[in-house]
Amino acid sequence: MTSSPHPPSLWLASGSPRRRELLEQAGFLIAGRARPTREVDESLLPGEAAGAASRRLARAKLQAALADPARPAGAVLLAADTLVSGPDGRPMGKPADAADAEAMLATLSGRWHEVVTTVAVGDGERFGDEVVTSRLRFDPLSRETIRAYVATGEPLDKAGAYGLQGRGGSFVAAIDGDCSAVIGLPLAATRRLLASFGIRPAWMDRGERIGATRNNNEN
Repeated sequence: MTSSPHPPSLWLASGSPRRRELLEQAGFLIAGRARPTREVDESLLPGEAAGAASRRLARAKLQAALADPARPAGAVLLAADTLVSGPDGRPMGKPADAADAEAMLATLSGRWHEVVTTVAVGDGERFGDEVVTSRLRFDPLSRETIRAYVATGEPLDKAGAYGLQGRGGSFVAAIDGDCSAVIGLPLAATRRLLASFGIRPAWMDRGERIGATRNNNEN
């Protein structure tokens, strides 16, 4: 696939610094952050599975940001949503408070659970998304360990009350799936979706230019 001379700009419809870091580490250039024109209610619906909820919320976030008047015409927006599915299969969102965080971590202690992340990409005319599910197993956690971790404040804004990229990563004994999806953005799925909109990492264009120069010199 050859690159377009004027590929669309990529705008991030998320305030998550982790997602921005993952995109930049993969080599994508972020032109700006789209501001949602309405607040997205992240409450879970009764009986809603984690995969369905994650997809619904990622799409809602994308639609709310597509109406941002500051977004240039033709810009491609990326939104995502991550949920934890507990050992019983029920979705676990962000804890309401410290006590809720402690209860979530006690539920995950020593057990397998799932992390579901949906990435959604669109430009106002076209749309695509992908749901990625990973399985993780926690080490058994003592009450003292849980309370000390919650006291750091890290779990309070994380689905399932922990972050793989932070202190909570030391609790994870095994992972079956995509680590980047657990952190908040499945990079393989993201690369595929963005490629369908004509966006790819900057290093690919640089690599092609270097390769072309070498071929010209050899000829």
